[in-house]
Amino acid sequence: MPDMSRYKHGLKFILLLSALLFLVLGLTNPQWGARKESVTRRSVDIFIALDVSQSMRAQDIVPSRLDRAKRFTGELVEKLRGERLGLILFAGNAYLQVPLTTDYAAVQLMLRAANPEMVPTQGTAISEALELANTSFPEDNQNHRAVILISDGENHEEGALEMAKTIRSDGTLLFSIGVGTSEGSFIPVEYRGRIDYKRDASGDPVTTRLNEAMLKDLAQAGDGSYFNLMSGSNAVLEVLQRQIDRIEKRELEQRVFDQYESYFQYFLGVALLLLIIEFIISYRKNEYLRGKDIFST
Repeated sequence: MPDMSRYKHGLKFILLLSALLFLVLGLTNPQWGARKESVTRRSVDIFIALDVSQSMRAQDIVPSRLDRAKRFTGELVEKLRGERLGLILFAGNAYLQVPLTTDYAAVQLMLRAANPEMVPTQGTAISEALELANTSFPEDNQNHRAVILISDGENHEEGALEMAKTIRSDGTLLFSIGVGTSEGSFIPVEYRGRIDYKRDASGDPVTTRLNEAMLKDLAQAGDGSYFNLMSGSNAVLEVLQRQIDRIEKRELEQRVFDQYESYFQYFLGVALLLLIIEFIISYRKNEYLRGKDIFST
């Protein structure tokens, strides 16, 4: 094939690949913010304090107290969209997992991962969880905040009732939600690869029961309400949302990108231009260079 160019085949191939690259970039629809705008939103700051102690493994409610509590909390997060939410996990100690945020996906992610192994010290430190929530609220917010405590109420430390009164005096409402039954159940634990029950010093299985009296007293001291999860998740969610809606909302100013400019057309234009150039270029040698050695001196 004496008329075929030695270099044009590679050149056309490079042009096709370049056109494909710009087509892909154009299909991703690159965007940049054109301007920012201050947006004012109204919300309540809410911390959800979830009990992840070993007693929450009890299966007096199906599939277990913890699984039911996590499922309910996930539904609660979706119900409270628009508010600023935070997540605290507690057992023998309390830990701030998610600070106040409107990133509900982050709250759901940490919630799905919650389990008793995340807290090295076992117990039920309700007072520490309430204190942590109270100190994690912004200092300039004194009347637009609440704590939702989800637990079986087995408090292993003193001072929970006093702490509920303290956070109420600081402007925080406390709602408590009981998980479990008054009849109670044994606490399943894994021992050497098999399921057994937590036992006391004498070797007898430990029975854990819902302490409704404690949770009711906490809600009363916190000027909130007590709910039993056995009455139905949907019913509790509806009533709880109505009570949250009664709290005076706080105005927050956020700076967000209000408008975005798309630049896909520039990438598509370059791709189209490269395709046209590739189409115009033939595989034949240039007639003006035929028989000439352009590299000769």
